Amino acid sequence: MTQWNDLFAEDRTDDFDDFPTRAFLERALDRRALPPGADVLEYGCGTGPAACYLAARGFRVDAIDLIPEAITLARRFAQDRGVQVNFAVQDICAMPPESKQYDVVLDSYCLQSIVTDTDRSTVYAAIRARLKTNGYYVLATATYEPDRVYEPPYRYDATTGICYRQVVEESPDAVQLDGHWHLPHRRHLRPEALKAELEQAGLQVLSQEGPYGGELICRASPPR
Repeated sequence: MTQWNDLFAEDRTDDFDDFPTRAFLERALDRRALPPGADVLEYGCGTGPAACYLAARGFRVDAIDLIPEAITLARRFAQDRGVQVNFAVQDICAMPPESKQYDVVLDSYCLQSIVTDTDRSTVYAAIRARLKTNGYYVLATATYEPDRVYEPPYRYDATTGICYRQVVEESPDAVQLDGHWHLPHRRHLRPEALKAELEQAGLQVLSQEGPYGGELICRASPPR
């Protein structure tokens, strides 16, 4: 998908400043002693509401998304609000190994769309490489909800936390389930499984909250 409207039906400018992670982000930042003008990287930034919010608070923000139209809209919205954000089209799963380091790496509901073990390991490695020694990984992600219903063409694998979407024919990453091809679509881990995954990836979980344990603050674990 290369167009923002492949994912969202409209630009959603009406609720731009009331983005879903705002309250959590405010709490997370208020708890941490960040230097003035701290450097922030947001991946999966979409049209940029969190990035613009951070820039308005005095942070130096780099923000990336793999959908070009989202970045075009984000630049326009930032200009409308008079804030400076360095937006770029970039896939977090294909980031170069060497890069600038940040005081904060932010994920505002992107991680659940990074589904396979390989891609998630790549993302975690990219995050660790970009965190300063005392930097924080601030994460908000969808997790397993007992009342969520997965109706066709979706089905949920409780063992892996992967939600699959049925497709017509075989394609890369597709798997056969009950004689039909399915693609990994989302990953909704239980809170304890998400924490274990992060710790296995070399990230220390400092706090985990939210109704379903999907709001976390982490930092890179010290070398052993």
